[in-house]
Amino acid sequence: MPALVLTIPINLLPYGLVLLVTTLMAPELLWRARHMDAQPIRVLTWLTLAVLALGVLSMVVFEHGLRNVDNRSRFLVIPWIAVWVCALRPDMRWLWRGAFAGLLGTFALALLQVLGGAPRAELSTNAIVLADIVVMLMVLLVFCRPSRRWSLVIVGTAAGCGTIVLTGSRGVFAALLALLVVLALSLRWRTGVARLSVLAGMLAIAATLLLSVPELRHQVRLTELHSDVQRMEQGDSDSSAGARVERLQVAWDTFLDHPLIGVGVGHFDNAMQRVPICREDPQEKRCHLGHAHNDVAEWAATQGVPGLLLLLAVYGVPLWVFVRLHRRSGHTTFRGPAAAGVMVVVSYILCGLTQSMFAHQMTASFYVTIVGLLTGLSIVEGARHRAKSAR
Repeated sequence: MPALVLTIPINLLPYGLVLLVTTLMAPELLWRARHMDAQPIRVLTWLTLAVLALGVLSMVVFEHGLRNVDNRSRFLVIPWIAVWVCALRPDMRWLWRGAFAGLLGTFALALLQVLGGAPRAELSTNAIVLADIVVMLMVLLVFCRPSRRWSLVIVGTAAGCGTIVLTGSRGVFAALLALLVVLALSLRWRTGVARLSVLAGMLAIAATLLLSVPELRHQVRLTELHSDVQRMEQGDSDSSAGARVERLQVAWDTFLDHPLIGVGVGHFDNAMQRVPICREDPQEKRCHLGHAHNDVAEWAATQGVPGLLLLLAVYGVPLWVFVRLHRRSGHTTFRGPAAAGVMVVVSYILCGLTQSMFAHQMTASFYVTIVGLLTGLSIVEGARHRAKSAR
């Protein structure tokens, strides 16, 4: 799955077909596996139902089509995949190998795209989504790692960082920093202070290179960011940073006017009609981006207070599940599928500061798929640990 998500245009479709076929081949195994550790799956099932219910309610109230709640319907696969993993018990090493292959393949394709004249690596999606998914693959690479594979982890991490630079995406830096800090704190090497000092030195070197090498500074769009800030100071919002600030203000005003139901799932562009230029020029590009470029702003403006509470659950419930499963995993360090699940959720939260993570098919599909997979793997790992301890 992680090897395919970015490297082919149809991303998760092959994985979905395998999931469907294997489920139809062994339905009795899945039925028996639902009792292995019922609470996490039950909790995630209730979360799925809540997401679907609020999406359908929005569709009915605003008389929108099913297409607008398509990404929300993908939450149905979370409990399905979790039970599927509990039944078939796939080896987690294949998930790690897929993440490694995906990072190398994505870097090669991104490099070819940029060398071919593209200003930013996008592959079959867009640059921001590409960078967001790459950092998720890095999480899997680091925290699902087998023993004695540090050389490959370093190679894969370097490939991931290279891809992020080629995308020119700045919003992913917070998630990348969180990944590196947690990795440094979780290692068994010298002291925590020593590990953080080494990390700080590496980050300082990376920052120096980005700021001092013109090609790198241009690729990560630092010069463009400085120009955007200057334009914003002059009242011009027609820039990358300016459009984001403008959309945050629009989302806040929309939330104040429609605190109970918002303007409807998938219809943030309706809220943009508050901006004079969007009313005067229907062809203005920044008025038709389709989302708020921020999770909180998106869910608040389109679904009101219920949307905010639901977003809290979408991230908070899996986070609670993974923390609980990690405590029962038997790991003495922060690694394994539950630890990876914690970091995936944290990374999504941080990436959601500059992107609407569930407004895009790829990021929405990856979240529900990986949450289900890691939940199932964590349940299986915990069951094995308890069985071993009972001997």
